[in-house]
Amino acid sequence: MSLPQPCIRSESDVPNPVTPASTYRIQLHPGFSFDAAREAVPYLASLGVSHLHLSPVLEAVPGSTHGYDVTDHARVRAELGGEEGLRALAEAARTHGLGVVLDIVPNHMAVPDPLRLNRPLWEVLREGPHSPYARWFDIDWEAGGGQLLLPVLGGPDEACAVDAQEGVLRYGEKEFPLRVGTAHLPEAELLAAQWYRVAWWREARTGLNYRRFFTISDLIGVRVEDPGVFAATHAKVLELVRDGVVHGLRIDHVDGLADPEGYLRRLRTAVGDDCWVVVEKILARQERLPARWPVAGTTGYDALHRVDGLFADPTGTAELASSFQESADADSWEDTASAAAREVLTVDLAAELATLERRAGPDLAPAVRELLVTYPVYRPYPGDTDLDPDALTRATARAGKSAVEGVRDLVLRDRAFGARFAQTSAALRAKSLEDRAFYRWAPLLSATEVGGEPGAPAVSVAEFHAYCADLERDWPASGTVLSTHDTKRSADVRARIAVLSQAPEAMARPAGPDPRLAWVAGQSALGLGGAPEHGPRLEAALLKAAREAGLRTSWTDPDEEYEAGIADLVPADPVRMPPALAGAARANLLGMTLLHLAMPGVPEIYQGSETEYRALVDPDNRRPAAFPRAALAALDSGAAPRDVAAEKLALTAALLRLRRERPELFTGYTPLTARGPAAEHCVAFTRSPGLAAVATRLSHRLAGAGGWRDTTLLLPPGHWSPLPNPTRTFEGPTRLDTLLNATPAMALVRVG
Repeated sequence: MSLPQPCIRSESDVPNPVTPASTYRIQLHPGFSFDAAREAVPYLASLGVSHLHLSPVLEAVPGSTHGYDVTDHARVRAELGGEEGLRALAEAARTHGLGVVLDIVPNHMAVPDPLRLNRPLWEVLREGPHSPYARWFDIDWEAGGGQLLLPVLGGPDEACAVDAQEGVLRYGEKEFPLRVGTAHLPEAELLAAQWYRVAWWREARTGLNYRRFFTISDLIGVRVEDPGVFAATHAKVLELVRDGVVHGLRIDHVDGLADPEGYLRRLRTAVGDDCWVVVEKILARQERLPARWPVAGTTGYDALHRVDGLFADPTGTAELASSFQESADADSWEDTASAAAREVLTVDLAAELATLERRAGPDLAPAVRELLVTYPVYRPYPGDTDLDPDALTRATARAGKSAVEGVRDLVLRDRAFGARFAQTSAALRAKSLEDRAFYRWAPLLSATEVGGEPGAPAVSVAEFHAYCADLERDWPASGTVLSTHDTKRSADVRARIAVLSQAPEAMARPAGPDPRLAWVAGQSALGLGGAPEHGPRLEAALLKAAREAGLRTSWTDPDEEYEAGIADLVPADPVRMPPALAGAARANLLGMTLLHLAMPGVPEIYQGSETEYRALVDPDNRRPAAFPRAALAALDSGAAPRDVAAEKLALTAALLRLRRERPELFTGYTPLTARGPAAEHCVAFTRSPGLAAVATRLSHRLAGAGGWRDTTLLLPPGHWSPLPNPTRTFEGPTRLDTLLNATPAMALVRVG
């Protein structure tokens, strides 16, 4: 076959950077620097992407593999090649017609080791609330008796040593600054005189008095709502935007901010209208992004849920849920999620809960707890006229009307309390759902993904069309994703696992000492299949799943005997997809790829996922990227795809190149309706009058019912030629068994 050839453009040909045609996410770390990314630029330009999307590039904790633990906002990370390396990468990208999108972290900074790396925090520890940097951080000095709790000691009886000559406290290799004038005090007085208290790490749960990122005490919240703090923490990023090095921004964890809208308005004013800005915002299924936010949209987890949901069979999903609950003695999804929320709030986030209850007062404290547990979306926002009515009703049933009304009034009218309530709510949803309940509920692991609804994962064709129409109307430049650095399983692993919803009988009922984890092991092994090093990768993912679930072991209290048995759940040989289901796995993989790249929004390709990409939860999904340069070159030379990996690469390159070269084709959205006995298995639409997409859904059930038979699809007027191999044309009413004879998913371009 021969793909549409890439066009490497000059600087004058680069389109308006406001809206990328597509983005390609690259995970930078000391082992994959700016220079390594620069070497990949010619390949990525050939693939057809319009923008590189770089993980955080500001100075971070030494050796960090992700960069979200920022230590210095004023410097580009030396371990990646420094600012010179970043600018050289951007210049190489520009030469090949590519822009740059940067992931930025406004919500938090690291509490690093050595602590001096975070100069603002170091100065706060030395000077206390009188430090000019004290306004940088959310610190409740009153709650700590005038001291900031630092939960860094390994045990309750351990202590720091005083080094009066150097003016520091020492704990192993860690150093903490001494308050001026206290170095020669007796030790007990010296410790009491500091602006901080070094404590056993377990005290963080109940005694922490600074806002952190979720439950991670090594990440301290930053008050970017303060104009001075915003200016200081964004100066370098804004310089890079002004200099044309960066053309777009991804805002990490926007729900952690006190006032997301206020922050985004300040950011928009600073970067201007020609900078594409998207926010990492997890939207519940019924939730919509606030229309008043001055952004292009989200990073795309809402799209992921809709695409995934098309390939989940509701009947089979219900059967799997029933079997799982019986064999694993598990609660329903609703009860699982509720129990996880109460547990996380009262244990892991006990310090955050105590702060809110203290501010609300003892009479309102139970209502604070109930509203947080029952809130159905991540958080409310300043300016909301009311809280969610269902949450108010459910909380009232347990805490009483007057108390709930009192908390409601505080949230809506007391800005400081409302902000902290919202920030705690966001942390609670993330930790209790994504990082606990999702690991306890295992009937169909493809449904337990960020932004998903595991209790009802299936999405109908009509719902998908409605979502896409809304996206095109309201947020046409929003990001869309299928795989990210945060997905618990890559799209291609989920595509394989989702087949079980069409054939629940293929999921054996696990037994053994922990049938719940055995469900996770069986489906994870099926999804990973014969990927390289499948055994160690699967064992690491299962250990993480067991610790996150927190039922038999945990990160803070590991059960070594239990964990030693996890390896027994890892099959010695790769789990092959049963032949009867292999075709359905292929249909899922190619169908998801087609819909993602053809639907409204700006699609993101996660590093390496342009070909078949099987990865489990981080750090597995942050392994060094393998760019399929040779495979793409072979396709460009006319080679026919020999497997599903090559089919995916061919389809991806064809659509990315089309998006970049003919963006006018990717406008508008009109559903196409199939007619006939198998119509429900077809999802099809046109974008402009010149582009159509047709995909097969639930193909195993389709085959069992006799195939397409005489089901037809009415193509719009004109002659339509398939991508990436335009060997024939179709027009008018077309039988789907003819149209999709060679592939379960097809893009068509009108040629006349």
